[in-house]
Formats: sequence, structure tokens, C-alpha cells
Amino acid sequence: MSDGQARSAENSPGEAAFFDVDGTLVSTHIVHQYVFARKMLAHDRGAVSQLMHPLWFAAFTVRCLQYLYLDRVSRTRMNIAFYRNYANLPADRVRAVAGDCLEHILKPNLFPAGFACVGEHLKAGRHVVLVTGSIDFFIAPLAQHFAQCHDASPQNVRVLARTLVEREGRFTGALDGPPIGEGEKAEVIQKYAKEEGIALDASYAYGDSIADLAMLETVGNPVAINADSELTHVARERGWPALTWKKNAGDG
Repeated sequence: MSDGQARSAENSPGEAAFFDVDGTLVSTHIVHQYVFARKMLAHDRGAVSQLMHPLWFAAFTVRCLQYLYLDRVSRTRMNIAFYRNYANLPADRVRAVAGDCLEHILKPNLFPAGFACVGEHLKAGRHVVLVTGSIDFFIAPLAQHFAQCHDASPQNVRVLARTLVEREGRFTGALDGPPIGEGEKAEVIQKYAKEEGIALDASYAYGDSIADLAMLETVGNPVAINADSELTHVARERGWPALTWKKNAGDG
């Protein structure tokens, strides 16, 4: 696709391009989405909450050291622990800030080369599927953005993600299924391919982390993007393309 990876092919309805989101398409993390939601909730609650938000953020930053350690051990365990932070937050209000999160967090941190790559796959007639450990309602607006900007049907840009369990109008801090990371990414891709008639051996996948390895191994055309050291090593051993996408236009 972009950066020399595009296939000059006619429309291929039975093919797809699977993209990890955080670190691959955007230079953000699930932490940024949560912090943005908390900031918006503090704004709702008035001046005192807004003044207290920097203190909350300082304490939360210390807790992030624990999540960093867990992420090195297991991305799945980290996601389970991290999403407990949403416990007792008002579900409707958090969902309502998803559009603002797109404008203020995701779009400003979207890699131009990634945006172009999505467009090239759509132009080639492939499904574009965002496969992510982020929450579905934060990523759905990004999928809609891709479809609108590339003049594609919304049905051709899908999101495979979990959502948060809700009880009596508030989130419980639990996900509605296993976090989509590591081996779970491969499983949801295989299920999607079976349901949609996608030929995985002719499809593409893009990921930045060793946690994306199982997803990359599922398709015939894996591409490492901004890869961590472990994934870089695997990509070199197996002869996979390894690209660097930057935030500045033209640097991808």
C-alpha cells in the first residue's frame, strides 16, 4: 500500500486490511482517551472540579507506572486493569464525548501516511477493519471519519472492539468480553473473515507492537508500523515490510 506497499489490483471484494489503532494509525494510547473523558467530566461539574483536575491527573500519572509494568508482562492484563478506571462513571456522558475525542485527540495525532494507506485500501475495494484494544465508542467516530474522507460506504470501514459493561446508567469497569489484544486479535479477525467471506491469505494487517504478532501472522501481507524492538526483530527475520509513519505530513 502507501510507501511502496500498494498492490496495483482491481477491486477485490474478498480482501481486507486490518489495522491496529493506537501506535499504528494514531500516536495515542487508551490512556489519552480516558484522560480526555475525565477532563470533560470535570468541566461538567464546574469550577471546583476543574481546579482539582490537575491534582487528579498527577495522582493518575503515578498509577500509570503500574500499567506500564503490566503492559510489558501482558497487554491483556494491562487492559483489564486499566478499564477498571471507568467504574462508576456516567455511561451516557462518557459516550457523548467520543466525537470530541476524535476532534481533540485522535485526528490531531493521526499519521498522514496511515490515513493515506486506509484510503488506498478502500480505493482498491478492500474492507478496512480497525482492530483495537480501545473501546468501541471512542473508535467508531474514527471509522466514520475514514469513510467520509475517502468517499467510502460506512459498511466498508468496520471496528472490532469491546465495549464497557453498563449497570444502572454507570460503567462497571468491566469489558463485555476478553480484551482485543495478543491472541484475541487473531481470533476476532478469523471470525470476521469467516462471516464476511474474506480471504486472509490475500489480506493485509498493520501493527506496531509484539502484542500484534498473532494478528500479523493471520494474513498473507503483514506490515510492521513504528514497530517496537521485539516486533522489529520478528519482521527482519521473516522479511516483512517495516515502515515508519510520522505525524508530520510527508514523513510517512
